[in-house]
Amino acid sequence: MKRRKRYPARSKYHFKKKSKVIRIKPGADAGLKKVFAAIGVPDKTPFQPDPFQLEALAAIEKTDCLVTAPTGAGKTWIAQQAMTRVHAEKGRSWYASPLKALTNSKYAEFSQIFGAENVGILTGDRKENPHAPVIVGTTEILRNQLYDAMHAGTVLGTDFVILDEAHFLGDEDRGVVWEETMIYLPFRIPLLLLSATIGNAGHIADWLSSIRKKKCIVVEETKRPVPLYPLFFHPSGTLLPFVSPGSPPKKIKLYKKVAAYASSKRPPLLAPPHKLPPFGDIMRVLKKYRLLPAIFFLKSRADCNHALDLCLDNLIHDRNRKERLSRRVDTLVSQSSHIAGHRQLWHLEHLGVGAHHSGQLPAWKLVLETLMTEGLLEAVFATSTVAAGVNFPARTIVFLNSDRFNGQEFVALTPTEFHQMTGRAGRRGMDHIGFAVLIPGKFMNIRLIARTISMPPSDVISQIKINFSMVLNLLLSHTPEQIEDLLHKSFATYTVMKGQPRKSLKIDHKYLWRDFLKHLDFLKETGYVTKSGALTNDGVWASRLRVDQPLMIAEGFRLGIFPETDPVMLAAIIASFVYERESNDKIERAFVPNKLAKTFSAVTKRLRSFAECMSKRGFSVRPMILNPAAIMFAWATGQPWKKVASIAAIEEGDLAMLILRTADNLRHISTLGHVFPEAAAAAATAIELIMRNPVTMDYDTQTERGHASIRLL
Repeated sequence: MKRRKRYPARSKYHFKKKSKVIRIKPGADAGLKKVFAAIGVPDKTPFQPDPFQLEALAAIEKTDCLVTAPTGAGKTWIAQQAMTRVHAEKGRSWYASPLKALTNSKYAEFSQIFGAENVGILTGDRKENPHAPVIVGTTEILRNQLYDAMHAGTVLGTDFVILDEAHFLGDEDRGVVWEETMIYLPFRIPLLLLSATIGNAGHIADWLSSIRKKKCIVVEETKRPVPLYPLFFHPSGTLLPFVSPGSPPKKIKLYKKVAAYASSKRPPLLAPPHKLPPFGDIMRVLKKYRLLPAIFFLKSRADCNHALDLCLDNLIHDRNRKERLSRRVDTLVSQSSHIAGHRQLWHLEHLGVGAHHSGQLPAWKLVLETLMTEGLLEAVFATSTVAAGVNFPARTIVFLNSDRFNGQEFVALTPTEFHQMTGRAGRRGMDHIGFAVLIPGKFMNIRLIARTISMPPSDVISQIKINFSMVLNLLLSHTPEQIEDLLHKSFATYTVMKGQPRKSLKIDHKYLWRDFLKHLDFLKETGYVTKSGALTNDGVWASRLRVDQPLMIAEGFRLGIFPETDPVMLAAIIASFVYERESNDKIERAFVPNKLAKTFSAVTKRLRSFAECMSKRGFSVRPMILNPAAIMFAWATGQPWKKVASIAAIEEGDLAMLILRTADNLRHISTLGHVFPEAAAAAATAIELIMRNPVTMDYDTQTERGHASIRLL
């Protein structure tokens, strides 16, 4: 995987082969004696809300409120209390979150608080109790409900909206959904935004105040609920303070021994270049100084998996602890035969360590999260994705890299990403102090991390962009001129008008309007919109396809080339539209039935001219690939999971995601019954065929909050 050449100070930290690899011997700098003495479990005390929590509650009773606070500071408590007030007044609340896993977790949590009969969940994959007074769902579902309400000329059936993880406004891929939701939400509905610490909270609040005609109050909390102490793991095994005592917060100074290491031309190493360090030895050092449990953030899934085998000598010798862990593991994995035989089960039971990443099945990830939360694991090796949106605390987090892979290239950690990861260090009510341990290596820029610690949180930048689904859905209820007014309300436009630093932001109202017109002209040219700017009949039903490639799928239906009466074949063809993983499209011929090959060839051939037309107009078109079609065909025909996984030759988590995304596309197709009744019925049947274990399952887990039934989606 190629790293970009301009990565900061890369050459300086590219250690030479002559650097010495030395044996680890546990030790700690004398200056840490007082810090380590503070390690322990706080006394249980009655809960007392923090001042910022009370301030936010008072604010949301009067107007909109943006709460920005460190991870674990107690933002959800604010939402719970506000929702309780709305519920007591017979009102309805909508709690939107970015991740299905987080949504499932909140659903279980709120069901305990408000009663299961009063809570519903909407994630696309799940639709339970949709008319409940408390709804938990993904932000995409809330945005879609706003589309529907605008089209029908009705009001959104809620009295209070919470946008959790509101800093997703700046997410490159999904930030547009957050921005649309904020723009479309009726003024009458109070809006509570919960966010990690961000640098331009005031600017975001001013924008919201300008478009919602009422003040948005910012409540900021910068203090961590559990103090963080950064450490440096010297390759000798000696733990050192990372920064000098008394170093000013805004100008971090490295501890003298760390500075000497960073300046060394041939520093000692924990492992040769391109090799993982001896995690078993590292854990023994951390254990000696009571720094476990720990989350190790690694750069890849493969590293997370390989790390487990480097801990083979770290057997659990405490018989009572081992028995307690084994019993809990047995209970958690007994619900699914797919994870009961997981290849990493031995590491979990005998070493108390696990690997957590997107390549794992949802059920397996939940097992790890549950065990870690209950304090039964020593360590989890995870990719940085675990830092976002999952309640996954530890006493210590461990960094091996000062960069992360963003899906396309390796880039330096931003202050927000760093603080989000360190937010997992220190468990509220379980730790007096949390630790961030830096391990030197080829891709650890020590001085960059020192600067990052002292840097203010990153600004959130608008990521609004025009797409065909947005244009079609806005044209359901707006004229082009009215849509131009909506684009005037964008965060990007406001930022430009106020002359704020925009960094890489190159969009404003004029840019958005030109892009909208470009999309509109193509829709007119292809018959989805009339010359006057209104949707044609085809445009109306195509607007229901709120998916990544709505026009390609819509065109397939217009041409009548989809297998509309065959649920299995329809699932297979639709899968080829959702697959994003890089692929050379090579698959064994034995796994591609002749019927599928002919259908796939016919569909791609008939759509080629439309795809070429889109491409010539400057629109991105993802090529259709046979691999996912063959994979989905095998799964939809009832083939066992292991066989399908072997056909797919991808990790189980990726396979589950392919199935989930295919089901989501099919779900949108199933709403087209008034136009394509056979295809809608086939899509509904196809969903039933592919949404089965281990992709979805009913799973019972006992948590500190009580018994909760969670469907893993």
